Amino acid sequence: MIDYKKLGLVNTREMFKRAINGGYAIPAFNFNNMEQLQAIIKAAATKKSPVILQVSKGARQYANQTLLRYMAEGAVEYAKELGCNHPEIALHLDHGDSFETCKSCIDMGFSSVMIDGSALPYEENVALTKKVVDYAHQYDVTVEGELGVLAGVEDEVSHAESHYTKPEEVIDFATRTGCDSLAISIGTSHGAYKFTPEQCTRDPQTGRLVPPPLAFDVLDAVMEKLPGFPIVLHGSSSVPQEEVDTINKFGGKLPNAVGIPEEQLRKAAKSAVCKINIDSDSRLAMTAAVRRVFAEKPGEFDPRKYLGPARDNMQKLYEHKIVDVLGSENKLANLD
Repeated sequence: MIDYKKLGLVNTREMFKRAINGGYAIPAFNFNNMEQLQAIIKAAATKKSPVILQVSKGARQYANQTLLRYMAEGAVEYAKELGCNHPEIALHLDHGDSFETCKSCIDMGFSSVMIDGSALPYEENVALTKKVVDYAHQYDVTVEGELGVLAGVEDEVSHAESHYTKPEEVIDFATRTGCDSLAISIGTSHGAYKFTPEQCTRDPQTGRLVPPPLAFDVLDAVMEKLPGFPIVLHGSSSVPQEEVDTINKFGGKLPNAVGIPEEQLRKAAKSAVCKINIDSDSRLAMTAAVRRVFAEKPGEFDPRKYLGPARDNMQKLYEHKIVDVLGSENKLANLD
């Protein structure tokens, strides 16, 4: 058993409480490799923002769980080296699909886990989530549950259709499971193709797809049932069109890629939504920068020469999200 506190990590309890009271959201950025992690920590340290490092089951297999433990510990020290003396960094399992996966992460030093039983029958979701909570809380690890199903594809998570969260279920679910936060479905989805062209309208000026609005009525109903309870939005990448355009310009094929408009995420961040998950946007920023280098310097083969610009582009994206979308800049408990 590895104690996450000895790694310098924190769980999400206090950062969520402050976020709800302060009307902002904590960035939850997925990462798979060193460059993504460096960019996240540089952005969070520079902007003095709490941050959640998210690792999916697939990313954990890709990066290796032992390396992840030391990368997380290194991330804390790196933030301090960058001048952030009291960083608030949580290491979170994204979309844990079994008790065994969640237990393994807790045992390896994760400070927070998500158990995603949303595709199961309701009672099975309750039972599985409670089992994870009972284990995690012995070690002061926070647990995120999920009600409602998000469409789209992200690593091993894939659903063809979304199902909005039923507000009438949330009190029973939160009470019986004891979960610390709840991911809900209000129209966000995983991946870079969050909506089909048929679900969107087209801007007559630009010709770009305009996605349908999020179901804020569902969010409002959930907040009415669970006042002050931490709510999470998955699948909240905005799919920046400038990155998509760069990818397509330099040989990529991302037709009709569309995400969640940032103004809707700003609105959500001012509510009880205190954690907003962003993954695809950083993938797009990384890929766009790499494709540009390969196109403009076809003789380049030093990984530092194309991963360096990719890291810089991701940091720029993360800082934009922290400052302009989520509002978590200068929100550390101790800014000294």
